[in-house]
Amino acid sequence: MRIRSMSASTALPTPNPRRTRPLGAVLALALAPGIAAHAASTLAQRAAAARAAAESATNACAAVRPFYWEIGDARGMLASGSVERAGHRGAPTYAAHTVMAIASASKWPFAAYVVQREHGRLTPQQISMLNFTSGYTRFRFCFRWQTVDGCLRRLGNGDRVDSEIGKFHYSGGHMQHLAAQLGLGAADNAALATAVHSELGDNIHFVYTQPQPAGGMAMDAASYARFLRGMMDGRLLLGRMLDADAVCADPGICPGRATYSPIPDGMGWYYGLGHWIEGTPGSAHAAYSSAGAFGFYPWISQDLRWYGIVARRAHSFGAGVPSARCGIQIRAAWMTGALPSPAHASH
Repeated sequence: MRIRSMSASTALPTPNPRRTRPLGAVLALALAPGIAAHAASTLAQRAAAARAAAESATNACAAVRPFYWEIGDARGMLASGSVERAGHRGAPTYAAHTVMAIASASKWPFAAYVVQREHGRLTPQQISMLNFTSGYTRFRFCFRWQTVDGCLRRLGNGDRVDSEIGKFHYSGGHMQHLAAQLGLGAADNAALATAVHSELGDNIHFVYTQPQPAGGMAMDAASYARFLRGMMDGRLLLGRMLDADAVCADPGICPGRATYSPIPDGMGWYYGLGHWIEGTPGSAHAAYSSAGAFGFYPWISQDLRWYGIVARRAHSFGAGVPSARCGIQIRAAWMTGALPSPAHASH
């Protein structure tokens, strides 16, 4: 049974089936050929299929090279690899212990910190700041030498837009305000990391390069995997609240309830407490994720059986969606133990 937070959950609108869903379609098409073989797939078959998908020169993963990928369960990593551009020589560009800025993938660990600190009992205001409906949408960025409060005072970062209250709007301002309200306003990068470590555990290694809970972390895939496993094995309470307080996060499907999302319109994704829900909450083929703008893409399957990561550091914003496309195809191959058909490989 999933533990829900103390507030009532927002009603979930029904997605419009006539709209296209680019990333969701990738997963559905990739899963279809191998559904019958799903139960019979061995770990070796799953690993081979995932590796072939990651290394394919014709699917979405070809466009995001170089990257590191990993899939595992609550006990540990089960398959992984470093994929390079053609002609690469020498050490892998990315490996399990390559530290990189993870941008918005920082949101999931911060949400887990808040849930852990509050023992799973969130106030309605805290929930609105974690599912991005609080109205604090005017937020740009922080300088690395600032504090949490110092960043809020910069260029209107602390402003609330009353017309956005109750509507999903993807912005770092929600979490910035929440951190200040939790007493972290005077925290610089080091103090913010110390506070979050106190709840997540010292074995999950990270630093903040900006005092920005929603996007300031630098981390390696190995540590992020330990964080994901902490949710899967029950040590971190957010793992039992991944469907709690979910809101429609797709302006293309619920324009009156979602005003801005970095994910393409029409995908039908929802947003929970600091993470995306890829599909309708609770559905068998949904997944939980937290893609970062530089291309770091972590996920957990809806049944909490598997986790995965695509890790890379692009040098411009907008790399999260391409990494998600790749990660979805690797996940589909793992789930079925078979590669998508060639006709669907380039979706």
